[in-house]
Amino acid sequence: MTVLREKWPVLGRHEQAAVWLEIWTDLGRAPRTIDAYARGLAEYLLMCEREGVDPITANRADIALHVRELTSRPHRPGANAVVIDSGSGLANATIQQRLVPVRLFYDFLMEEGLRESNPVGRGRYTPGRQQGGQKRGLVPRLTKLPWIPSEQ
Repeated sequence: MTVLREKWPVLGRHEQAAVWLEIWTDLGRAPRTIDAYARGLAEYLLMCEREGVDPITANRADIALHVRELTSRPHRPGANAVVIDSGSGLANATIQQRLVPVRLFYDFLMEEGLRESNPVGRGRYTPGRQQGGQKRGLVPRLTKLPWIPSEQ
């Protein structure tokens, strides 16, 4: 756990976040999983600190602010990356990945009795839709279609 606190000092400033990650480590989760969870939660906690939000009492609007930050972050492609469509923001799948530890952290806070609800939420069954219902989370899952070159 000290390695995570050295890598992301913000985790040391938020006791509940450190406790949650320690529990996941004790449960035997893979080191890379713990690392990814720590990164996602650290990004969220840094945003909370910048905006003056208490992560324990954050609401859905605060989560939306974090999502907006993730969607507007400039790209930093690697040396070998070929970017066909330039734009800003992380990919949809990356945003989904970064929200998972935040959602799990709030699940933990609910289990500990520190919160009554999870501001991130999960996809829910919607009755009356075609194909027997649909799940939709906070950020919809997008499937990017392949790029097809034109005649030119």
